[in-house]
Amino acid sequence: MKKITKIALTTMVSASMLAGCAGGQTTEDKGAAAGGANKEKVKLSIWHNWTGQDAKGIAMRKILDDFKTQHPEIELEAEGLPTDGLKTRLRTVAAADEMPDLFVMWPDAMTKEFVNGKLLQPIDEFLNSKPEWKNNFIPNALDGYTIDNKVYSVPMNLALSSFIYYNQAIFDKYNVKVPKTWDEFKTAIDTFNKNNIIPVALGNKANWVAQSTIFSTIGDRVTGTDWFLKASAQDGAKFTDPEFIKALTVLQDLGKSKAFQDGFNGIDENQMMQLFFQGKAAMFMDGGWATANLVNNAPKEVLDTTHITIIPAIDGGKGDPQSTAGVVGTGLGVSKKLTGARKDAAMELFYALSGPEGQKATLGSSTLVSYKIDVDKSKAHPLFVELSEFSKNVKISPVYDSKLSSAAVEVINNGLQELLMGTSPEVVAKKVQDAQAGALGK
Repeated sequence: MKKITKIALTTMVSASMLAGCAGGQTTEDKGAAAGGANKEKVKLSIWHNWTGQDAKGIAMRKILDDFKTQHPEIELEAEGLPTDGLKTRLRTVAAADEMPDLFVMWPDAMTKEFVNGKLLQPIDEFLNSKPEWKNNFIPNALDGYTIDNKVYSVPMNLALSSFIYYNQAIFDKYNVKVPKTWDEFKTAIDTFNKNNIIPVALGNKANWVAQSTIFSTIGDRVTGTDWFLKASAQDGAKFTDPEFIKALTVLQDLGKSKAFQDGFNGIDENQMMQLFFQGKAAMFMDGGWATANLVNNAPKEVLDTTHITIIPAIDGGKGDPQSTAGVVGTGLGVSKKLTGARKDAAMELFYALSGPEGQKATLGSSTLVSYKIDVDKSKAHPLFVELSEFSKNVKISPVYDSKLSSAAVEVINNGLQELLMGTSPEVVAKKVQDAQAGALGK
């Protein structure tokens, strides 16, 4: 389940030689060196997207701060960017081969592109040295980071990207059923509109939102997973096929029915959430990660009546109605250029963020993980317990931006904005088809 300035990052090594390498040491210096307390000074950079005041962002920034305190020999330059800005900036510096030392990255398409660009180094040796860690990930968790039998990262969360969060109190006030069918969903939209309640708050300014949190699941509901994987591979299916046209039409019809508030392409996720927090919207669609924001920031009267469901089945669709779009979560990329003491320092930080303690911190921040840890129901917020239990009973279908090429992702993200403003499904479909075929050379 994201756009802008080209910035060159130059990584530098600051070497402070150990005992025996420098003349004029004091007795105190020599004693420290002999005792092994004097470590080589290194500089390390990390780019991440833990910028918000959600519980997950706060938890991960605390790990970074603790790491700095515990490792005075490592000068850590941590830079946070919103998700869409991070993705764009990474691809910009990738083109110039100027990657930071460590960086949050996404599985599947992005990982493949960075490996093909010779920008990453595998982590197999480090991972294999800690089998109790490696073997505790859920089945297939490492697949999206494995290229040609080499592992390049591990997931730090589980990104189920498409849930409906709804305010039960608003549903009860207007006698609306929580929708289990598409007709019930459309009825809910009509009823809320008649009562001046926004049916579904949407913040699609960062244009991945509609694609990742809404359309990836709608697309799968209509086309089925097999069709999408074939179209992504350009092997037996094309994005100009009738199935995809129908999926685009379903989303466009939601827009025409006023499912979303006016100006949804002009506000961001945080503003979208505020509409829900203020009781102006009955629902919003977002990934499981939104729970961390709700738990940390929603007013108690809203949080206490918020519950979770998935997009209903779509009549005539080929997809599994008990699925939702998702992917194993983001991981950390390790720059190919790292060697020696800087690589060792990077792997220490890698383990702090994505090892067992990092996974526990993530789970404790009301964020799902791709790691075998049970939720402590006595400590976790009831909404996160609800999400965790709900997630056990749904299958995962692909998120579009995890499988499509960068070019096609950019096209579909922009295309969905245009679609919701009136551009025909056929025009959007052809643009997506051309972009994916071009990227694969087909």
